[in-house]
Amino acid sequence: MKNASIITNVVLSIAVIVLFILHFTSGKASDGPSDQGHGEVAAAGDIVFIQIDSLVNQYDMFNDLRSEFENKAQTIQNDLNKRSRSFENDVKDFQQKVQKGLITRSQAESQQQQLAMREQELQNYAQQKQAEMSEEEAVLYRRVFDALSSYLEKLNAEKGYALIISSTGATNTVLQGDPALNITKMVVAGMNDEYIKQKSKR
Repeated sequence: MKNASIITNVVLSIAVIVLFILHFTSGKASDGPSDQGHGEVAAAGDIVFIQIDSLVNQYDMFNDLRSEFENKAQTIQNDLNKRSRSFENDVKDFQQKVQKGLITRSQAESQQQQLAMREQELQNYAQQKQAEMSEEEAVLYRRVFDALSSYLEKLNAEKGYALIISSTGATNTVLQGDPALNITKMVVAGMNDEYIKQKSKR
């Protein structure tokens, strides 16, 4: 059935979250916490860099949002599995009745049409849920990107770096660099502090 592939797509979309965000943040989220700890060595006018993959994985807001997203995706997957099993059982029951001659040809045609309609409805429902999760995923990214951009704007207004560039495992724009210019840990610590303060106000 096509339902299995649709359900699989919903599950796969969860696994792709981190790769997707790292790919599309390589240009926007250009700050990262420094591996030198809280006491940064980089000074005004320096060109600094951030390890985006490390930053995202250590950012509490992203991890909270990702956890919520994965829980919701799991709930949807369970619901789709339940609906799919129910439909498959009804199909098997119908086939057995036809094979044993327990229903008339007219009844068989009517039930077959009903099953076809249910199958289409199930596929439409799965596609709808997949679209909803894709939209929520996009919102998740935008919230993280907005937090990154806002924090980096304030940070650079204070620090006055000449340039902030990004580095990820997939697309390294920094092949070699002085560890003192890696501000990833510093940015992570600052963003997590802000996030904790925001959560405490709720």
